[in-house]
Amino acid sequence: MPSCRYSQRWPSGRAMAGIRAKVQAITAPRSRLKWPIGNLVAELNPVLRGWGNYFRRGNSARKFTQVDEYVRERLALFDSKKRQHGGRRWGATHTNAWATGLGVHRLSGTVRYIQSATVRP
Repeated sequence: MPSCRYSQRWPSGRAMAGIRAKVQAITAPRSRLKWPIGNLVAELNPVLRGWGNYFRRGNSARKFTQVDEYVRERLALFDSKKRQHGGRRWGATHTNAWATGLGVHRLSGTVRYIQSATVRP
């Protein structure tokens, strides 16, 4: 029976912290509350696409889901502040369908697994 080797690659903790910092830098400033949320998404999408394309080879599906959830949370908090609703009571209105409707690039489902060569004895 041939033995196969699989690549165990996913973003490091440092890379995850980096993308979270970039998302927070885009969504956090109070001066941007006057912006339409579509402009914020337009600035956020190239960052997510670039980071996702770099890490999409390997086993990064779990990490991509974590980033998607973080982006949704940050956008929901931004929207709550914009509408002058404090706190995290946004669960019912700010769903994944809401984020998809905004046109946010989702990383989940974009992983490409590496074709491994069969090791011959």
